[in-house]
Amino acid sequence: MLKNLWKKIGPGFITGAADDDPSGVATYSQTGAIFGYSQLWLALFTFPFMIVIQQMCGRIGMVTGKGLAGVIHANYSKPVLYFAVSLLVIANTINIGADLGAMAASAQMLLGLPFLFWLLLMTGFIIVLEVFVTYKTYSKILKYLALTLFAYVFTAFIVKLDWGIILINTVLPHIQFSKDYLLNIVAILGTTISPYLFFWQASQEVEEAIVDDKIPDIGVGTPAVSRKNVADMNWDTIIGMFFSQAIMFFIIITTAATLHAKGITNIGTASQAAEALRPVAGNLTYLLFAAGIIGTGLLAVPILAGSSAYAVAETAGLKAGLSKKPGRAPAFYGVIAVSTLIGMSISLLGINPIKALYYAAALNGIAAPALMVLVILIANNKDIMGKFVNKRISNIAGWMIVLVMAIAAILFIIDSLKG
Repeated sequence: MLKNLWKKIGPGFITGAADDDPSGVATYSQTGAIFGYSQLWLALFTFPFMIVIQQMCGRIGMVTGKGLAGVIHANYSKPVLYFAVSLLVIANTINIGADLGAMAASAQMLLGLPFLFWLLLMTGFIIVLEVFVTYKTYSKILKYLALTLFAYVFTAFIVKLDWGIILINTVLPHIQFSKDYLLNIVAILGTTISPYLFFWQASQEVEEAIVDDKIPDIGVGTPAVSRKNVADMNWDTIIGMFFSQAIMFFIIITTAATLHAKGITNIGTASQAAEALRPVAGNLTYLLFAAGIIGTGLLAVPILAGSSAYAVAETAGLKAGLSKKPGRAPAFYGVIAVSTLIGMSISLLGINPIKALYYAAALNGIAAPALMVLVILIANNKDIMGKFVNKRISNIAGWMIVLVMAIAAILFIIDSLKG
């Protein structure tokens, strides 16, 4: 039974797992360390909204046979297309740099050797993995890398927890009107409902259609889609988003029960976060935390670079797809390599890795509302989606999270400008 379930889960599950990238791990760790359990309610609050938005993206890819950028290119003006893709690429590149920096710092802490060595090694390994491994094998590798996230479940059960307080803070929202509290909400929203996930899942549903011989190529032909196909995608997405939010939940309660409880509220680097856990939660927690950052980065960085590549290639009308060999889509793979290398360069600027991850999440929170508006408009367009347009409940939830994220981002920007 488990074997059959493992075969059925696909883009939705991988997308959900990739949501817990090192940026997410850092943001959730900061949340637990600074605010204790008081923002734990956000794990439950964001869950249905993640499902709704990602199901829209998956359905768009399934029905049209195009990625999000391809659909925008075919149905909207060039300024709209360039604006959307620019937001995505900028946010992704910063995220890649922050993720690579955190991964290298964690590897240095665990295994020694210089930071630069690990940074170059991981950057090279990720580029080789994404460029030269076939899509069928690559998608399996991503599935298994997702299992590294269980490191954060294990750490939660190593430490002593008060489940009564945890339950109360999960179901009852606690609000503070302060800049730090607001920044953290923007960061959490940005790292859970991230632009790169929109583009990635839509494109991966198209890749699945190519593998199943429903269409010959991305943007070439329209797949035959049944309601069962959409239902299977919906369940895959629900499983992925549940997995994503469960990991967020366990990271917050672990750091709240250890770091916050001991008055450790300022996490400056990946090594500092893990070292802070060692005396209060033991060596095993320390090792799992650090190893988890490396595993989640190996999963997420290729997806960040890949989502940028899909968007740029479709914008330029070029061949795209991980199912193609590099010689058949040189520009697509070139974007993957260049964006990863630029991200690596950002890591060499000496920016604090954890702070970079944290602010990258906040940047995603500011960029996401504009992109979600496009996703909802596309998902409601009968000329594009036919009989698979949004249902009323999806529209209500979709517009609600756009409003919430837009208000949070605007308030944060205003507060930041005021100093």
